[in-house]
Amino acid sequence: MKKVLVVKTSSLGDVIHTLPALTDAQEAIPGIRFDWVVEEAFAEIPHWHPAVDKVIPVAIRRWRKNIVKTLTQGEWQQFKQQLQATTYDAVIDAQGLLKSAWLTYLTHGPSYGMDKSSAREALAAHLYQHTIPVVKGIHAVERVRQLFANALDYKLPSQRGKFALNKTMLLADSPEINQIASVLSSSPYVVFLHGTTREQKHWPEPYWFELAEKFAEQGLYIVLPWGNEVEKQRADRIQSKVSSKAVVLPKLNLAGIAGVLAKATCVIAVDTGLGHLAAALDRPCISLYGPTSPRLVGTYGEGQCHLTVDDANATNNKRLPAVEPAIFRSLMPVQVFQAVQPFLA
Repeated sequence: MKKVLVVKTSSLGDVIHTLPALTDAQEAIPGIRFDWVVEEAFAEIPHWHPAVDKVIPVAIRRWRKNIVKTLTQGEWQQFKQQLQATTYDAVIDAQGLLKSAWLTYLTHGPSYGMDKSSAREALAAHLYQHTIPVVKGIHAVERVRQLFANALDYKLPSQRGKFALNKTMLLADSPEINQIASVLSSSPYVVFLHGTTREQKHWPEPYWFELAEKFAEQGLYIVLPWGNEVEKQRADRIQSKVSSKAVVLPKLNLAGIAGVLAKATCVIAVDTGLGHLAAALDRPCISLYGPTSPRLVGTYGEGQCHLTVDDANATNNKRLPAVEPAIFRSLMPVQVFQAVQPFLA
């Protein structure tokens, strides 16, 4: 049996983009098993793939805020002991950054990563024992699939990659869903993923109001998760526009949100990691892109629809409202609602 360590620490979307490569390897190499080094905030996700045994959480984001405390209180030593407890048949850095290459360098086993022309940070390639050229200009999922196929010596499948998440395990990790399910089970529902990191990536709030009203008129519930107080206030304002046809969720962990997404009829998302999670759960998702492009890192899989402001600008001749952020003015609710209809049918 081949035992492989994956190093892919962050971010949420990048972690999710690695999953299809594990599915490829599992289908090509009978009995292969994986351990995974990942940021503590995303440690739930690798557990949901059937080929993963052990998840090794790392806390680089937190540790670098207080390096002295990290080194003196033993947390780094404990992590390093976990990292070096097993000698692997292969260690694959799927991230291609100096921080991930350094972690790979500390492990026991032959290390693999993208060569200096392929990695996101060229210097990372100097820390691998084996470097692999990977095609640029293609989707991130396909790049990782290429990397794994070459590192583990199997033929890359020609069909689209499969996330293969174990939804039974996911729902078991999310007891909150049992409480929420009674509220949602009476009606199909659409999830609005309205929160993201950059202000310019937010879809205008008045557009969310109008879209919520359109779904409510069609008899669908709107479900509103949130991750911080600003998002909670926005969710409350959207809910107020359609009253009993929308529900603002309690604050959930990643497994809880995944459980809600897994049962959704459809998802509407800005450019956010949770949109990639919806795609990994095989949910139809309409993703809205303003200052970013979905070409290389958009949601991946069946039922994924990418609406961009470039496309909207080319087709929308109407007088546009004054909304913020202004980049989204041309990507209006009626276009999003129309894009959803095939999935609702």
